Amino acid sequence: MHSLHFVAVNIRSAHNVGSLFRTADALGVAKIWLTGYTPTPEHAQVKKTALGAETSVPWEHVTDPIECLERLRRDGVRLVALEKADRSTDLADYVPVFPIALVLGNEVDGLTTMQIARCDEVVSIRQHGKKESLNVTIAAAIAAWGILNR
Repeated sequence: MHSLHFVAVNIRSAHNVGSLFRTADALGVAKIWLTGYTPTPEHAQVKKTALGAETSVPWEHVTDPIECLERLRRDGVRLVALEKADRSTDLADYVPVFPIALVLGNEVDGLTTMQIARCDEVVSIRQHGKKESLNVTIAAAIAAWGILNR
């Protein structure tokens, strides 16, 4: 199986983090990196939403998102931002090279320019509606499934 990690950068909703754990468990994600002020499984709402997945998916909290990204890069993990950006590749056209860390940004602000600059690649999900974004955990699930099933 291909090695895929999630890096959650300043996710504000404990419900989203719990849902991310359930998604990671379902898809076989290797590890979740919780960075910045992202709630950890000690938070009651993370546990409630994760429904036990917080015990089956390895995770680590790293306070500084950039430090986490640099650590993963040193370990040979390819950093792939999930974000609409000038240099985004449509997920349907993306050819993954593993191991990968899918970098997920804040629900409102996304990833910063500095965080995106640290990534090797940027992917986005083509959308047809009037809204410009998806919920972070829905987007992570779509992207992870697409990457793992390429």
